[in-house]
Amino acid sequence: MGQLWTQITYFFDWFYIPRMKVTDAIEIVFIAVLVYYVMDWFKKTRAWTLIKGILILLIFMGIAALLEFNTLLWLFKNTISVGVIAIIIIFQPEFRRALEQLGRKRFISSLFDNEDTNTGRKLDKKVLNEITKAVYAMAEVKTGALIVLEQEVKLGDYERTGINIDAQITSQLLINIFEHNTPLHDGAVLVRNNRIVSATCYLPLSDNMDVNKAYGTRHRAALGISEVSDSITIVVSEETGAVSIAHDGTLYRGLSREGFVSKIEKLGKNEPITRKIRWRKGREKH
Repeated sequence: MGQLWTQITYFFDWFYIPRMKVTDAIEIVFIAVLVYYVMDWFKKTRAWTLIKGILILLIFMGIAALLEFNTLLWLFKNTISVGVIAIIIIFQPEFRRALEQLGRKRFISSLFDNEDTNTGRKLDKKVLNEITKAVYAMAEVKTGALIVLEQEVKLGDYERTGINIDAQITSQLLINIFEHNTPLHDGAVLVRNNRIVSATCYLPLSDNMDVNKAYGTRHRAALGISEVSDSITIVVSEETGAVSIAHDGTLYRGLSREGFVSKIEKLGKNEPITRKIRWRKGREKH
C-alpha cells in the first residue's frame, strides 16, 4: 500500500497548484483589464496594422533563425532599435490621444480638480432651445456653422485662437455670427456655462484615415475636437444643410429637430459638466 501511494505521489509530482492570495487575484484581474484595453485601443487605431506588420516580421525572423540566415538576422538585430524610435514618431498622435483619454477618466481628473466655481453648470433648457432654433434656421438656408459645447475637459487652448465674446446665447446672435461675409463667421463658436465665450476658434482636424472623404473641413474639425476632448460639437453643413453632432470621435449625421435635442440631452445627460458622462456603449460607424 505504501509503495502504491509512493507511485501515485510520484506520478502527480509535476502537478503543482500555487497558493494564491487576494493580492494575486487582484493583480491578475488588473493585468487582464489592462491587456483588454490596450488591445481594444490597438484595434481602434492605425496601431492595429502596425501590430500585424510586427507579427509578420517576427515570423520571418523565426524562419531566418531556423534556416540560419545570418545576414537577415544581423539586419533585424541592428534595425530593431531604430524601428522602435520610428514607431514612436509615426504613431505619436495615437499615443498622445490614448494618454489624453486616460487623463479624461474620472479617477484621474478628480485628483486635479481645482473646484472651479465657474464650471459644471447645466446646459439650460432655454439655452438648448435657442441653439436648436438657430441651428435649424441656418440649416434651412444652408448656412455653415460649428458650435462646440465644452464639458469636463477645458478648451482654453482653442478658446485663445478665437475672439473673446462672453455673451448670452440667443438664436439671433448665433445666426448673426455665422452669417456669410461677417467677421466672425469663419471658425467655431465655443460655449461654456450657457454663454458664448469665443468665436472664430480654430479646431484640430481629425487625422482618422477611416473618416468618409465626403466630409468637409467643418466635419473633420468637429471630429478632431471630439477626439481630444469630451465636448459635444454641432455642425451645420453648408452644402446640404444637414445637422450633425460629433462626440467621442463619432459623428451622428442627418438629425431631425427632435433627434437633435434628444441626442444633446443623451450625450450631456443634462447634468453638471463636472460629473462623468455615461459613454455610449455602441459606437456608430463613421
